[in-house]
Amino acid sequence: MLRKAAAGALALLCLAAVSTPRAEEGASAQTPFKPTLPSGYFFVGGRYATAGGKTTAHGQMFVEYRAPARVTQPYPIVLVHGTAQTGANFLGTPDGRAGWADRFAAKGFAVYVVDQVGRGRSGGDPETYGPYARLPAEDLETVFTGQERSALYPQATLHSRWPGGPGVRGNAAFDQFYLSQVPYIASALKSEELVDPALIALLEKIGPAILLTHSQAGVFGWAVSDQRPDLVKAHVAVEPNGPTFYDIRFKGGTDWYERVGEARARPYGITRVPLHFEPPVSTPADLTVVQADAATAPDKIRCWLQGEPARTLPNLARVPAVIVTAEASFRATMDDCTAAFLTQAGARPDRLDLAQHGIHGNGHMMMLEENSDAVADAIVGWIEGRMPTPARP
Repeated sequence: MLRKAAAGALALLCLAAVSTPRAEEGASAQTPFKPTLPSGYFFVGGRYATAGGKTTAHGQMFVEYRAPARVTQPYPIVLVHGTAQTGANFLGTPDGRAGWADRFAAKGFAVYVVDQVGRGRSGGDPETYGPYARLPAEDLETVFTGQERSALYPQATLHSRWPGGPGVRGNAAFDQFYLSQVPYIASALKSEELVDPALIALLEKIGPAILLTHSQAGVFGWAVSDQRPDLVKAHVAVEPNGPTFYDIRFKGGTDWYERVGEARARPYGITRVPLHFEPPVSTPADLTVVQADAATAPDKIRCWLQGEPARTLPNLARVPAVIVTAEASFRATMDDCTAAFLTQAGARPDRLDLAQHGIHGNGHMMMLEENSDAVADAIVGWIEGRMPTPARP
């Protein structure tokens, strides 16, 4: 049976540039910032606002960079973390190994690592951004890092790559990981409205780049690609926020998931902010949503997609994209739906199923797991295949 279900941008003002060779005002899309130091940081985006006689800044985003001794890749890569995380996800692993930032730099990329607006080193401010939330340890243990013990979804028992596993309290790597979790803006829509323009400000500063988003950050990657396809050379969506339209809850057993509520969690399918559909949509209600009669496999959910004829996303179709999925992650149940939605809309993303490339046992936090380098290298392989390095004299 088919089931039917019935932006603003912030003003951008650069606030500071630290460990950079020149002032922020000199940077633009035409003259992109080029690091002259091997590492450093700066801030992008944000604006000043005065309330109660006090002037503060908000909307700013912290950016840390790595510049290899010799940049051999044609475009830099921007690493964007997910819910409750910070850029620390990419700076190292909880068992003390080098992280993805260093791995991508070793492969010749200039690397930029952000802390989302309102989080971590970008600065939290409940008075400005509204209520904050936190992820309890139990949620991470049962779905992210120790899922093999709870088996709430079919792929969970395949998980084997958490350092010193399973990833539960008392495991030193899990404890380090959980201590890195921070409060995050409770409103997912507010986060999109804040982070999207900050990422665009970053791309305007450094020039066209590859966006690598993880989990929650997938919504930013789709929105920024849609708003500025000229600045996004490729979008590597590592297990992007999903499934399409609705949230689900895992229960385990035979009937192992259920939809959460009647309201659409992502009204535009893959985002909460509007996208440029053709024909255009005035409100999310213009998008007819249907649920597939059956899942494509017993370990997948039944996808929510557009009713036919589907509207297209021409800007997203201009940006090469790949959806990266780990074998034992909860996202393995739903990434097919994100790919199907985009394909239906004409964007046709590539798929990088790690198990099909001989990379087994990973969960959602693959950048922290024992074989994190192998996952990064598979991503580099996709990037180089889609945009080969220009021949050098």
